Amino acid sequence: MAIDAPPEGRTETERETASDPGSGWRALRPLALRLHFYAGLLIGPLLLISAVSGLLYALSYQAEKIVYRHELTVPVGERVLPLSDQLTAARDARPDGTVTAVWPGAEDDDSTRVLMNAPGVPEGKSLAVFVDPYTAEVRGELVSYGSSGALPLRTWLDSLHRDLFLGDLGRHYSELGASWLWVVALGGLLLWTGRRRARKREMLRPEPGAKGRRRVLSLHGSVGIWAVTALVLLSATGLTWSRYAGENIGAVQDQLGGATPSVSATLEGGSGEHTGHEGHEGHGGGDAPPRRGADIGIDRAVGAAREAGIGGRMAITLPSDGTGYVVKETDATFPVHLDSVAVDPSDGRVIDELRFGDHPLLAQLTRLGIDAHMGVLLGLPNQLALAAVALSLILLILWGYRMWWQRRPTRTRRLSGGRPVPRGAWRRVPLTLLLPLVAVMALIGWFVPLLGISLVGFLLIDAVAGAVTRVRATR
Repeated sequence: MAIDAPPEGRTETERETASDPGSGWRALRPLALRLHFYAGLLIGPLLLISAVSGLLYALSYQAEKIVYRHELTVPVGERVLPLSDQLTAARDARPDGTVTAVWPGAEDDDSTRVLMNAPGVPEGKSLAVFVDPYTAEVRGELVSYGSSGALPLRTWLDSLHRDLFLGDLGRHYSELGASWLWVVALGGLLLWTGRRRARKREMLRPEPGAKGRRRVLSLHGSVGIWAVTALVLLSATGLTWSRYAGENIGAVQDQLGGATPSVSATLEGGSGEHTGHEGHEGHGGGDAPPRRGADIGIDRAVGAAREAGIGGRMAITLPSDGTGYVVKETDATFPVHLDSVAVDPSDGRVIDELRFGDHPLLAQLTRLGIDAHMGVLLGLPNQLALAAVALSLILLILWGYRMWWQRRPTRTRRLSGGRPVPRGAWRRVPLTLLLPLVAVMALIGWFVPLLGISLVGFLLIDAVAGAVTRVRATR
């Protein structure tokens, strides 16, 4: 978002290009500047919304513990009651609901979360009934969403960050921002590291004693170089959730054998299926008796899972017609514990198991990247790091617009973006560089459609702006 050119006289780019018009980077630098200018100016508002909402979301994990502390925490008692007793208490409190999953507390003072499909709960969400594991007292009810169990506060911020409460239409905003974030970040990195300086370490800290626009540029560049890696990773992981680029990413992942596997809970001769990891909370499952035999109960099912090596923080999905229990670890803090097993409800036999270490490497990296993007991979340190990255992006955008304002024409006081680089800079690029560059951009534009479409839009805007400038000059 930096406009790396002074408002008067020849720009630094013009001087460098004139001295060596055929060199690779000096020939490409004007194009990089122009792309960085338009992307920062036009996509900046979308990135600012994503950064602010992302900052709030990163802090919402700790806010939930305060806002919903009555539901989430309990006084530590002497003996934990069987899960079956806790389930009975939840069912008595909400007899109109159908239990789909149970999340026992991981800490001594955690409540047990019983997830239900219940009337009035929006599709894709669950009613969470919080039960005291020592007394079976129902502590409260809240709507829960997603595999991380987001409660209303975090769910609201998640919707704001994801689609601005506009549904499918709003998803275009977040995908467009994620599509350009890595381009702006890497472009800024190239522009900042490519500047002439006496010592390379000067690029890592703001320039001492700088004033005016030079000071803002120094802050923009030095903070950007520290944040660039995290910004690119956020862009990449964010695109995995997007509508158009996400479909392409998923198709490539499948072709490379990196699809995420799931444990099979289908009973012998049964017709049901269970999606395990990919089904997140197991929405749509019920607490109806299994297709065959008597149900051994949730406590014996969990005991069988523990004997199979499942422990720590876990989620239990109850059986439905033709499927068994699914018990999976949900501890995403590093090192992760994400193994899962399926248990036959008639005899407690483990019918399938899936270890996270057996996932394809690409599936493991995808899962870790998504968890890091959500702030659950490392817990509080992950959330603080996300908040710091979001804050740095907010500052980078504001500094970028500040430089844009500082470059406005001072005589007429008209609002203008100034002159980023001379038009026609692409003609200075050697054909051996220009053709591969066009081919790469076309491929990226096809793979990330909103990036390609908006890039064409930038070119049209630039062409129209050039035409208007020429008309004014003739007048």
